[in-house]
Amino acid sequence: MGALERIDSRSDSAVLTIKAEKTLAGTNVGDSIAVNGACLTVTSLAPGRFSADVMPETLRSTSLRALRPGAPVNLERALTLSARLGGHIVSGHVDGVGVLRQRKAAGNAEILSVEAPPALLRQMIAKGSIALDGVSLTLVTVEQTVFTVSLIPQTLGETTLGRAQPGAVLNLETDILGKYVEHFLRAAPLSPAAALPASALTAEFLRQHGF
Repeated sequence: MGALERIDSRSDSAVLTIKAEKTLAGTNVGDSIAVNGACLTVTSLAPGRFSADVMPETLRSTSLRALRPGAPVNLERALTLSARLGGHIVSGHVDGVGVLRQRKAAGNAEILSVEAPPALLRQMIAKGSIALDGVSLTLVTVEQTVFTVSLIPQTLGETTLGRAQPGAVLNLETDILGKYVEHFLRAAPLSPAAALPASALTAEFLRQHGF
């Protein structure tokens, strides 16, 4: 985690200055850092802090507009191709926001209930994945207006989700695979003229091209 040090608001944009430590190791201007799940570009660096521009679309679509100086934020650098994928694929492109409605203890974990827009709930399935303020989590249940996730002590202690209270607005990013599947299913079928002829791909064609 880091902390928002300063927010310079413009008419429809902002510049965030964020205090950070280990996240900045090896970071350069132009690198990407996810702030509460929203991918931002580092525009300047100083010892123990970095700045990033926030464009109008990001302010409209995320909870970053509600941040105040001193607020803790989840920070994550971009994944490299040589790194282990410890969660699902998260692009840092926030799909919308949800509202934390309830949290309750469940053994060594806590169950969070989050209200979300119907359009995003359609892209969720139980045991699927969701990014909540940038934290990759497994969905426990998906209902008509809410979904639930279960957080282990490590997640509660190392992210802002451990201190989020009912009413908190959280950034949501659904599984990118689900978004593509929904898009393909909703797309109009190809017209006969645009469809590939059934005979275009044959065993002989594959042999001729080295398959």
